[in-house]
Amino acid sequence: MRRNASAAKIVIGREEIEQYGDSNVGEVIRRLPGVTQGGRPGRGGDLRMRGMGSGYTQILIDGERPPPGFSVEQLSPDIVERIELIRAPTAETGTRAIAGTINIVLREPLRQRNTDVRLAVTVDRGRVSPQLSVSRDGVFDDDGSFNVTVNGSENRERTDTHIRTTFTDQASGAVALDQLDDDVQFGLRRRLNASSRIQWRLGAGEQFVLQPFVMRGTSRNESANALEAIGAAPATPYASSTGEGSSDFDIVRLGGQLTRRIGPDTRIELRGGAGRFALDSGSTLDQRASDGSPVRLIRIATSFEDTSWSLSGKLMHSLGGGHSLVGGWESEGTRRIETSATARRPASGRRGRHRRHRAHAAPAVYLQDEWDPAPDWSAYAGLRVETIHTRSDSGATPTDNRSTVVSPLAHPVWRFNAPQRDQIRLSLTQSYRAPTLRNLIGVPTLSTLYPAPGGNVASSPDRAGNPALEPEQSHGIDLAFERYLAKGGVLSVNLFHRRIRDLIRNVTALEDVAWADVPRWVSRPRNLGRATAQGIEFDAKFRLSEVRAEAPPLDLRMNLSLFRSRVESVPGPDNRIDQQPHAVGNLGADYKLPKTAWTVGGSLGLTPGYRTQLTEFQSQETGLRRVLDAYVLWQIDGTTRLRLSLTNLTPIGSAGTASVLQGNQWQQVASTGRTDTSATLRLEMRL
Repeated sequence: MRRNASAAKIVIGREEIEQYGDSNVGEVIRRLPGVTQGGRPGRGGDLRMRGMGSGYTQILIDGERPPPGFSVEQLSPDIVERIELIRAPTAETGTRAIAGTINIVLREPLRQRNTDVRLAVTVDRGRVSPQLSVSRDGVFDDDGSFNVTVNGSENRERTDTHIRTTFTDQASGAVALDQLDDDVQFGLRRRLNASSRIQWRLGAGEQFVLQPFVMRGTSRNESANALEAIGAAPATPYASSTGEGSSDFDIVRLGGQLTRRIGPDTRIELRGGAGRFALDSGSTLDQRASDGSPVRLIRIATSFEDTSWSLSGKLMHSLGGGHSLVGGWESEGTRRIETSATARRPASGRRGRHRRHRAHAAPAVYLQDEWDPAPDWSAYAGLRVETIHTRSDSGATPTDNRSTVVSPLAHPVWRFNAPQRDQIRLSLTQSYRAPTLRNLIGVPTLSTLYPAPGGNVASSPDRAGNPALEPEQSHGIDLAFERYLAKGGVLSVNLFHRRIRDLIRNVTALEDVAWADVPRWVSRPRNLGRATAQGIEFDAKFRLSEVRAEAPPLDLRMNLSLFRSRVESVPGPDNRIDQQPHAVGNLGADYKLPKTAWTVGGSLGLTPGYRTQLTEFQSQETGLRRVLDAYVLWQIDGTTRLRLSLTNLTPIGSAGTASVLQGNQWQQVASTGRTDTSATLRLEMRL
């Protein structure tokens, strides 16, 4: 699949997905070439290709954008057939992919009757988190088959965070503020999801598929916080706080696909889906003085409901002469109704309830031609035109934003040096990054340390959107060399370059605002101009005996990616794309002990620390990220196996520092978080 793809991609199947006994799909993807992950090591977070921050990577489920409220962390590996990393966009998969696309393909039914049961127990800091998954494959009549997977989990976590805030005068070195904030949170999450794929074969190359998906989730958390002034610094606004929160969400989605032949060389495919995502959440924060007297009580309640739909059609026609023509259209929409209320005692700032109604639509049309002009050449040319329209009637900050992006694409491939199956790929693309709904909506989220109607500081700003944002657009080039070894191994080197215009970045500035009597510091996304990003990516996967015949049958996986980027409107050094490190690398090995039922393996992932100059007055530092995992697999018999997985074997604390210059005062917020080793015992049975 990787070798024959139009654009450069990496594909992993069931064997690699199950290898480490991961509890969610995000943990699987973080080991893949060029992928970085936010959050703490061992705790998960958003996934990014090529080190580029959130929003540059397109996430697809079965080739379609997931419904609102969905996260990769919610998916169990048990329901996934394969994962594809597509490094350059195509007209069919969409061009909202400046860094690339992660396509998660759900399991397809087998033409046999069997039941897979997987029971796992994870221990993290003495807290036990169980998980149970049951998957059933079956057939009905001669042409029907189905797969149903039900997964339930309970996750218990403790999170410790240490934050130090300092305000220092640049000229004199005098310390105006020095505060230490220690925070402990206890969380409990429960999730139950069920997914199914039901398909009927209607004839040669024809089928009808239904894919229902249901998920229910709840979470509860409690927190305790101590805020302390260091040295002769001014007294803190409060001495301690306690908090509690809860949320409940539901996702329901039904998708369908029909593929029919309308001629010997022509097929048509229709796809559609509709779904609903609803969430209710509430939180309470109680701040108190050192003598226990109340300082401030903040209650926040939020609920929203998303209804979404998608509809697409695709016509595939073989023209002869090696040409395969595909044309299609897509349309999708989301409508959100959101209600939020904030109450403070003593009363201050905005109170009451704010309702926001949003509509989001994205029609697109595309045309592509895949052509094999010679036995050792193939070529791809495509064009995609996409429009995004976002509206909001959110009270005092209505939004109406429309943008259209035209994306030409080309992917030639030269297969040479037969029969060694080496090939060189070239991709010339145009892609974009659309502003999110949260980027566009102007309704603010206020600082809890410095509540309105008074002032605040640059290191603790209010946050709001920008209705005038334009999408980022990128011209890209990729050049790759791939060598496929005789026994399934692969070696690859990939060069990429992206030139971006209308870069989106959050900028903190002092503004006159409607929700306060004095100017306040507000962080908003803005278009900053041009930027470039480039890098080199190496990945290899092979058995050592493929290289040296006398070597043991050790399976090796290794990848290393080096990145550079530059934002033109921000002074250097370190004026790179947000959240992009200098490098990321992984090394993994697996070995089946000869003449035994035991297999052992491990992987090491490293992301060096780095500094980013965000604007002329803002910077950010991120510490080293290191994750060492290992597993032992016992194949008890042909249908039963037991796996012990150890995650984050050599834990190091997560560290980061945010800095901002307010006048002559340098304000720094440095945070560190504890990470720990977790162990999972997983029993897998096929009945």
